[in-house]
Amino acid sequence: MAMHQPFWQTKTLAQMTRAEWESLCDGCGKCCLQKLQDDDSGEVYATRLVCHYMTPDCRCSVYSERQKYVPNCVWLTPDDVNEFFWLPSTCAYRLVAEGKDLPDWHPLVAGDPERIHEAKASIKHWDLIADDRVPEEDWEDYIIDNL
Repeated sequence: MAMHQPFWQTKTLAQMTRAEWESLCDGCGKCCLQKLQDDDSGEVYATRLVCHYMTPDCRCSVYSERQKYVPNCVWLTPDDVNEFFWLPSTCAYRLVAEGKDLPDWHPLVAGDPERIHEAKASIKHWDLIADDRVPEEDWEDYIIDNL
């Protein structure tokens, strides 16, 4: 009897349904950290400043309307796969785009959305500051080494 392979192992990002695409998000919250990009090198630096719409459980409180409230919020689509270099190396969208499998703590693998937090793979327990509490010209002071 053949084992059924999960959709992320058999489909490209472009082939996924909207529900499958949305379920790939592991809820780590790392993409909601404010980032700065060096104009010369193009390198992207994460900060410990998080979008002020982030909830304590690493979810967006205005997700369905996030573009309305945060116009520069990135809306990931399969068309943007070549731009995923700035996503954390643990991000499911980036992993699938690179032909890699999901980690054991991913909710789709573990069957438990809390596993990511228990594995310390999310920002849930990080010392973060809401981005609206720090003037944008001071964001460089909050750059972190890595994700």
